[in-house]
Amino acid sequence: MKRTILFCFFAVVACLFSPAFNPEVADATSEAFKENIYRMETLKPVDSILKVKVGAMAPDFTLPSVSGENVSLKHFRGKKNVVLSFVPAAWTPVCSDQWPGYNIVKDIFDQKDAVLLGITVDNIPTLFAWTSQMGKLWFPVLSDFWPHGQVAKRYGVLRSNGVAERALFVIDKKGLIRYIDVHDINQRPPLDDLVEALEKLGK
Repeated sequence: MKRTILFCFFAVVACLFSPAFNPEVADATSEAFKENIYRMETLKPVDSILKVKVGAMAPDFTLPSVSGENVSLKHFRGKKNVVLSFVPAAWTPVCSDQWPGYNIVKDIFDQKDAVLLGITVDNIPTLFAWTSQMGKLWFPVLSDFWPHGQVAKRYGVLRSNGVAERALFVIDKKGLIRYIDVHDINQRPPLDDLVEALEKLGK
């Protein structure tokens, strides 16, 4: 009985003096966490070889999502236009800026009856932690982790060092690729270009 009382006492004391109960410490911890993002230096030159082209049928795939279900490209055939957004890796500053930016143009996606699928070669736990820090994203985030980068490789945007190019593919309801942008890996693709590509799609 005494041990139980002592255990409860020390548990309460530990809680009271933990950072969660100290607003200043909690704020400092939060700021440090926000800065805990890998700063990506210039990566080696592009060595991937694009395997698809505008006007071709988009290769099908099925990948697990952060939310728990598997997502297949063929599920949207005849129903939705699709934008595939490949990014190199989680916790990098450009990627952490690019995806939340698509929240701004969600209405454009809605108007064009389009969905966005975000894809990286990271595993699900990593993507869960990363997207939780970014805040709510309206689109599915998919893991191309295993077999490693198989979808990125199928599209021809997998680098030899195991990361994907920063690439966008716009696919119409027939499953045809209508737009491709394999971008500078250290720059965010302009939203204007993507919006223009979406504007060219019929509902």
